[in-house]
Amino acid sequence: MPALLTHGCCTTSNSHWNQALARVLSIDYGKRRTGLAVTDPCQIIAGGLATVDTRDLLKYLVEYTRREPVERFVVGLPKQTNGLDSENLPRVQAFVAQLQKTLPDIPVEWWDERYTSVLAHRTMLDSGIGRKARQNKALVDEISATIILQGWMERGIS
Repeated sequence: MPALLTHGCCTTSNSHWNQALARVLSIDYGKRRTGLAVTDPCQIIAGGLATVDTRDLLKYLVEYTRREPVERFVVGLPKQTNGLDSENLPRVQAFVAQLQKTLPDIPVEWWDERYTSVLAHRTMLDSGIGRKARQNKALVDEISATIILQGWMERGIS
């Protein structure tokens, strides 16, 4: 039996690389802008991807999935702090229905997005980002998507 070597998440046997894992992409859907984050192909690290004008979001995701394999989408579930649905939920649900129709082979999971904006602002403050940069709503959206994805990734870790 040939030796099995590992390199990151990829394995090789007989000098042929097996296909790397696909990425997981999170979506912090907003009325005007949508923050996106993505894992590395090994699904170890979550990082900000982009903030996209919501009107262009579906087109962006279709183009992205043509370039990069995506295993699943994780969509922030907009709830109020008291657990009730937020006013944004119907818009997010309508988008997810459109996403599932357009990219039916990529499953969608929901993840509670409560407090992600607060955590994003706190992250920006703690990292020393200047006052003007902290007012960049697109950056807040991207960091929020990263927090959603990180939470989803940590769901099974205790």
